[in-house]
Amino acid sequence: MEKPFVFGVATSGDNFTDREKETQRLLLNFAHGVNTVLISPRRWGKTSLVKKVAQLSQDSKRKVVYIDIFSCRTENEFYRLFATSILKQTSSKWEEWIENTKQFLSHINPKISIGADPMNDFSISFEYNMQNNTENDILQLPEKIAIEKGIQIVICIDEFQQISDFEDSKTFQKKLRSVWQLQQHVSYCLFGSKKHLMNELFEKKNLPFYKFGDAIYLAKIETKYWIEYICKRFENTGKHISPELAEEICRLVDNHSSYVQQLSWLLWIRTINTATTEQLSYALEDLLDQNNILFQSETENLSAYQMNFLKAIVDGIHTKFSSKEVISKYNLGTSANIVRLKNALLQKELIETNGKEIVLADPVFGVWFKKEMLY
Repeated sequence: MEKPFVFGVATSGDNFTDREKETQRLLLNFAHGVNTVLISPRRWGKTSLVKKVAQLSQDSKRKVVYIDIFSCRTENEFYRLFATSILKQTSSKWEEWIENTKQFLSHINPKISIGADPMNDFSISFEYNMQNNTENDILQLPEKIAIEKGIQIVICIDEFQQISDFEDSKTFQKKLRSVWQLQQHVSYCLFGSKKHLMNELFEKKNLPFYKFGDAIYLAKIETKYWIEYICKRFENTGKHISPELAEEICRLVDNHSSYVQQLSWLLWIRTINTATTEQLSYALEDLLDQNNILFQSETENLSAYQMNFLKAIVDGIHTKFSSKEVISKYNLGTSANIVRLKNALLQKELIETNGKEIVLADPVFGVWFKKEMLY
């Protein structure tokens, strides 16, 4: 039997719900070569959305390349993965990879490694020489392939915020933008799981990627779509859940995509015929238990002021933290301390900004925090 609810990995097919407007917008951007920046908190379904659109838009005249740079820690690692991914995903057989490597990268001495399964186990390394324009040649690779094959290429780069950690990151960003903005046959879709870093990369006027493309800020999936989805998945497996209980799932995890799927799954496995409120309570306890060690580790080294700041948010305070009333009630120190607290918790990814409001990055953390702090 197919698993009715999927979490922790990118979803597809019947496991993908709503996102109709975002899907159509991305499809148009891919079709017309518009650069796209996709921003949202982690585990809201960015990767699932991009992969869905990639599948829908790819044809004989358009190739979509997906690259996850989470493991890249240096500029050199980025170039290697960038070139390997493009050569793999724009070719139909490994012999073509070799041919294209020799044709487009021969003068920078590529070293090709092929494993037991050449269709999947294939990588490239380079005799790296900063004096021979290697970086520019690699960044121009997709444009050269697109022109040679008479196709359009869309390059989707996941975890793009990783480039912020590269040595001399701003110079590296300038290299990327100076090349990418001039390409006529290649467009880029850039997204990542750390919202505050993505915001900095694309919203700061003094950084190279400011106004790079069409910025899409992914919103939460509306409750009505989740209710329909949850009820349908239960019914398709011979079980039943009321719309009211499905709505309660959404409320408990604040419509967080991954958690809606996970809490629905934990309830589904407890349900024999019809889901009950009592079973949902046990499912929520299970979800909290699964995250207990993670949440403990995230809070054990926080200062008293930082813990108080989180308590204020959990209590429903999202603005005006510098007011005398809030500072006094939650013992936040001085108004000058508020900025330091906010920045520290943003860096720890415990909070995020939503317009002018400050909210918890993880809604289940808020439920756990209330329980553990003996509210």
